[in-house]
Amino acid sequence: MPTAILTGQPVPGSSIEGDLRSLGYDVRTAADPADAETLLAQVPGDQRVALVDARFVGHLHALRLGLTDPRFPLAAVPGAVTAQPAGRQALTRAVARETSAGGGTSVVVDSLADRVATALDGEGTDVHRPELGSLVAAVPADPQARNEARQAVASVDDEAIRLKSAVKARDGFFTTFCISPYSRYIARWCARRGLTPNQVTTASLITALIAAGCAATGTRVGFVAAGLLLIFSFVLDCTDGQLARYSLQYSTLGAWLDATFDRAKEYAYYAGLALGAARGGDDVWALALGAMILQTCRHVVDFSFNEANHDATANTSPTAALSDKLDSVGWTVWLRRMIVLPIGERWAMIAILTAVTTPRITFYALLIGCAFAATYTTAGRVLRSLTRKARRTDRAAQALADLADSGERGLGFAAVLKKPARRLPGFAVPAVALLGGALIVAVSAATGPGTPWPPLAALVYAVTSGIAVARPLKGALDWLVPPVFRAAEYCTVLVLAAQADVNGALPAAFGLVAAVAYHHYDTVYRIRGGAGAPPAWLVRTIGGHEGRTLLVTLLAAVLTASQFTVALTALAVAVALVVLVESIRFWVTAHKGGAPAVHDEGEPA
Repeated sequence: MPTAILTGQPVPGSSIEGDLRSLGYDVRTAADPADAETLLAQVPGDQRVALVDARFVGHLHALRLGLTDPRFPLAAVPGAVTAQPAGRQALTRAVARETSAGGGTSVVVDSLADRVATALDGEGTDVHRPELGSLVAAVPADPQARNEARQAVASVDDEAIRLKSAVKARDGFFTTFCISPYSRYIARWCARRGLTPNQVTTASLITALIAAGCAATGTRVGFVAAGLLLIFSFVLDCTDGQLARYSLQYSTLGAWLDATFDRAKEYAYYAGLALGAARGGDDVWALALGAMILQTCRHVVDFSFNEANHDATANTSPTAALSDKLDSVGWTVWLRRMIVLPIGERWAMIAILTAVTTPRITFYALLIGCAFAATYTTAGRVLRSLTRKARRTDRAAQALADLADSGERGLGFAAVLKKPARRLPGFAVPAVALLGGALIVAVSAATGPGTPWPPLAALVYAVTSGIAVARPLKGALDWLVPPVFRAAEYCTVLVLAAQADVNGALPAAFGLVAAVAYHHYDTVYRIRGGAGAPPAWLVRTIGGHEGRTLLVTLLAAVLTASQFTVALTALAVAVALVVLVESIRFWVTAHKGGAPAVHDEGEPA
């Protein structure tokens, strides 16, 4: 249980002690600053501790924001400062300085908690101070100021502010106007009943899987039920994040579950639609796999571009300035958010089309919409990259190298070709990657299974992949390398499975791409969480993108169509088992080990 140490002169009738207990704190009272230092030393080092001025007047939610957010080692609001275990040493030093003779800030700030927070700032320690807006948090100096502060508290409904702040600041049109107006109240209902965001996330996954099962029936009633359940799953998907913000229940595990379950829900629904269409005599597995490939590559473009520019210096461009101007117009904000087909608009479209049309029409609309969105966003980012004069850091280059997912063959060619690769012009890196990727897909499509040409093209692809990563990816367009690799690998699997022309080949290819895509998403979330890339042994075990591409082309060349289907299925199961076991082990271990809490607002996915 966290501990709050009340300091300063108690005020009759103050609710501060009850407020702190309602936030889960064990409250102790210090007679003077020296006593506060003693009480602080008695609190176990693995527990959160707070110093709070007994004269504090303010909203309960202001205290909640300042004292319970798990994402920050040190945080403060006027009259209160808190430290998690990672920030305890800094807090202890600051308290010792302020309670000893000659505390440098005591003549400026009267409250011990505020003096300690100011001292932490003075030594360069990062202290989080939440945006309070109209919420009140103050330490009044006299009775008149106290009355004025209490009147200010009474005039502002902190529960209304808490509900409003539970909604993501930047979201799509459908989510903002059709879901969030009521999902925030579902989040509050869940919070008051002790439900956690992870439980709501799991409920959303289960609902989406049931929706996929309904779609798989292939009946009109099943399709209608699937559409309704998919919308309800999205409502729960919004609710889990709003619950996390409402109750400040952030965690590394929760961020990972939320992100990975979104992908699992959508792609499982694609599979359900394909199964339902098959029951009606229509084979749309190629369309389902194409939709998954397109959506995954869109995400990789987002991830790569953001990582490349995460900490770049001089990171401005005329294109970005124009975008900011358009955002200031008003209606263009919503138009531009809608045309990129974020998750809310995308799922709403899928749900409606599932209910009233056929799976084939649903996939056609999805492919056209996502292709337009991908073209729009990628073109804009290419323009930004060409017009900005950004200098990318070693961290950004390493992130792109990790996202590339190069195996032993690609890295081996990179080591051999490092010197000639360094002499290539900047634009040549993504151009070489694109050339190799286009070659393997084109050759596979033109020649098909049973011929030696796709394996030979895959070998050339491994060489071009090595050249692309032979030097640090710091060029203006080097962020295109990972999505090019994803498209080349996934499309090769799609083409060869489609040309096998036997039952089960495309579903097996769908499973293999889904397993590999999960690995690539997991890599992104590890990087975003500050944990770095998956271990090298994992990448070696599953072959790297160029190794898997070479293996699939070899299997298609030497096996019959039926044997190729079995081999794809076995490969999909093997990759899924390896990456899932390692991923779950890593994230559960990180969660139990006290990894920093994460809540990534990110882009509408």
